[in-house]
Amino acid sequence: MLLERQAAGRPVTVGLIGAGKFGTMFASQVRLTDGMHLLAVADLDVSRARQQLRTAGWNDEAMSAPSLENARARRTTHVTEDAQALIACPEIEVVVEATGIPAAGIGHALAAIRHGKHIVMVNVEADALAGPLLARKAKSAGVVYSLAWGDQPALICEHVDWARACGFKVVAAGKGTRYEPHYHRSTPDTVWDILDKYLSIADRTSINPKMFNSFVDGTKSGIEMTAVCNATGLVPQSGGLGFPPASRFELAEVCKPKAAGGTLEKAGVTEVTSSVYRDGRDVPHHLALGTYVVFEGESDYARRCFKEYAMLPDRSGRYAALYRPIHMIGLELGVSVASAALRKEPTGAPTGFRSDVAATAKRALKAGEVLDGEGGFSVWGKQVPAARSLEEEFLPLGLAHEVKLKRDVDEGQCLRWSDVAYDGNDIAVKARREMEAAFRLPNESGTRGAN
Repeated sequence: MLLERQAAGRPVTVGLIGAGKFGTMFASQVRLTDGMHLLAVADLDVSRARQQLRTAGWNDEAMSAPSLENARARRTTHVTEDAQALIACPEIEVVVEATGIPAAGIGHALAAIRHGKHIVMVNVEADALAGPLLARKAKSAGVVYSLAWGDQPALICEHVDWARACGFKVVAAGKGTRYEPHYHRSTPDTVWDILDKYLSIADRTSINPKMFNSFVDGTKSGIEMTAVCNATGLVPQSGGLGFPPASRFELAEVCKPKAAGGTLEKAGVTEVTSSVYRDGRDVPHHLALGTYVVFEGESDYARRCFKEYAMLPDRSGRYAALYRPIHMIGLELGVSVASAALRKEPTGAPTGFRSDVAATAKRALKAGEVLDGEGGFSVWGKQVPAARSLEEEFLPLGLAHEVKLKRDVDEGQCLRWSDVAYDGNDIAVKARREMEAAFRLPNESGTRGAN
């Protein structure tokens, strides 16, 4: 389909917002993809964006378009600080939101939907905060809202689709990461004690420790598994993620219900496996950069096939696993862009509000403190069932940034909306409150919960 568009002289036109790591990785490949044209890149720091493009293999001629109007005719790219102009450009079909900032992502997605653009939401932080609402609005407007291929949530969604399309019951799905229980207290200052054990970063100024810390302290896992639950119908475990250690070959043994000898509360949940045993030893053949699904063979015949075809079964032979050892981030993002523009299909999209990410105190917090959000010094993000989050009025992790505490909060406690002074007119707050109202429906017991 891309080649047909290329031959017709009508490549899929893309606008990228955010020239960080993910956006730059996409830029390195989109210039080589037949049938696709990156028409514009928007970033608040234009000079930085240009340098990022050069790093990704672009020359100055390739990004020389002086305006959006002539970028398509010249088959070059316009670099701008004006994201709204990019979104409004009638020549652009697909908007890629890669800022990583929840409020910005929500604003850009809403604008893209108003302008009839498909939106690929690299910004999983925004998706975890208000994705179910954004996806519903996009569907009503006749455009695609999609998770980003190459990032782990979209890849996990494909695993789940594969298993269900094959007639298997999905027992668990998720990813691997490096985890030890004390990581939840990690801060941008202490994260180096962890990173230095398994990454060789000679130039510490080359990375953002706050961003890296969100991966270490468990927040990113909670955000990504929330995106998976809301897109697939899987649900969180009541206590959140357990991070059980497991090798690639032990997934079916570990990620099955406790009643069957595994570690899960029940079937049909998300879980993140750890590449580190609780005593600090590395797990051999771990899945730290990969994704997986565990599924059940519901007949003796299927279970025999698991063994015959080396489908990584558990000891009982009832469960088996499929995994992908790596993910390639923005290098793979073109799959989402092509799917949205050509097939009108997302590579994963929220269908309900089943999971949430609650801001959770890393330490004892005092009234008057200003929270510093994802990966910071004050809170980490814990995956919780959406119904519980709504019932207990938990403060979403995506809104725990630059808000002042009104009361003391104990370490390990999930914060509530009433604990902070927030701006009710903030675009992210308004979208989140609208989503909570839209998905707060009576359940069978008559209490209020998430659909």
